Amino acid sequence: MSTALIVLAAGKGTRMDSDLPKVLHRIAHAPMLWHAMRAGRALEPEACIVVAGHEAALVEASAKDYDPEAQVVIQSQQLGTAHAVAQARPALEGFGGNAIVLYGDTPFIREETLEAMLEARAQHDVVVLGFEAADPGRYGRLVTQGDDLERIVEFKDASDEERAITLCNSGVVCAKAETLFNLIDAVGNDNASGEYYLTDIVGIARARELSATVVRCDEGETLGVNSRAELAAAERLFQTRRRAEMMDDGVSFQAPDTVFLAWDTYIGGDTEVEPNVVFGPDVTVESGARIRAFSHLEGAHVSRGSVVGPFARLRPGAELAENVHVGNFVEIKNAVLHDGVKANHLTYIGDAEIGARTNIGAGTVTCNYDGVFKHKTTIGSDAFIGSDTMLVAPVTLGNGAMTASGSTITQDVPSGALAVARARQETKPGLATKLFDKLRARKAKQIKGAE
Repeated sequence: MSTALIVLAAGKGTRMDSDLPKVLHRIAHAPMLWHAMRAGRALEPEACIVVAGHEAALVEASAKDYDPEAQVVIQSQQLGTAHAVAQARPALEGFGGNAIVLYGDTPFIREETLEAMLEARAQHDVVVLGFEAADPGRYGRLVTQGDDLERIVEFKDASDEERAITLCNSGVVCAKAETLFNLIDAVGNDNASGEYYLTDIVGIARARELSATVVRCDEGETLGVNSRAELAAAERLFQTRRRAEMMDDGVSFQAPDTVFLAWDTYIGGDTEVEPNVVFGPDVTVESGARIRAFSHLEGAHVSRGSVVGPFARLRPGAELAENVHVGNFVEIKNAVLHDGVKANHLTYIGDAEIGARTNIGAGTVTCNYDGVFKHKTTIGSDAFIGSDTMLVAPVTLGNGAMTASGSTITQDVPSGALAVARARQETKPGLATKLFDKLRARKAKQIKGAE
């Protein structure tokens, strides 16, 4: 049976004290909304409906950045979760499959958990995701009888006996779309908050002799984010889990707690990551690479056997082929370095293509920007770029070309040629001594005058 996602993302998030909608605050460089949508996307849903409210235009833009086919509907008044889900009804008119309700501020639901809910849905009319809470606090409680879920009670409305229950409600629900909306039609707002609770559908379903059950998950999956402190806690949880997953997959971290990953970072097995490395979005590191300490990578691809750092920066568009060495204080942006290229010290390579086995000397800069336009530098294979060379783009150097140290290259250099572009040195014997004597005498005179 086909599946549709309904992602609730209408809340303002008052406790965030922010002009930005709560669901757009980032965890591991991606909005929380994207994390929630990614979990559901693994189910290959037929439709994804995002319910927006506060700053709906921003939420819609973000949702479509992640999934251009996502549909965004508006909850103009925040009257509760059941009311929010009801806004998705027109978008799912005629849809005969299952609907899963997710939350844009609950970013860690796993694909396997949602699959388990769909499996349970084959046997029950309504499936609710629950968890055993170490500290149940103000969570809604799940009242069960064996495998059957009898009802969900919000903390505000729970008796002392019901508050003693530790099985808590995550808010995630799965039901056939038609069933879900029919149940919502019967939800009222006669409760302590005067809101239309999605949780009420369980009691209504049981009254109609429909079955309901609970699928359990780890409490960490249900972590909701409502404040800056909780956002920081969510970041820590993401990083801890993702590092553990990578180590299980064969990645070595010398000091795991000092390495920070983006939500989409991929690192192949037998790669070694040294301390204090930061991965921004869209980074792929192939197997057997080495990322050395204090490096920062974003929008980059690092191939097998390459070494990056220490203190290196790979910016978007950096493409390192196999066995490339990028050393300390080297920055690469929008550039392809082919097999075996070495740029080991104090270098900027931007908007460039560097041929195989070429050596880039310390202090080299591709001067790619004229203040208006970016220009490309192309260097062939087996070239040698001397230290402190300025390559003023657009410029091309052929295979096996060489530049003399301290040169400013403004014209193409043919294959096999040596380019020297610097002022002729002149040496004046004894002049340094005379100049120093003159300067020291002037300084002594100034000191005496000040006394």
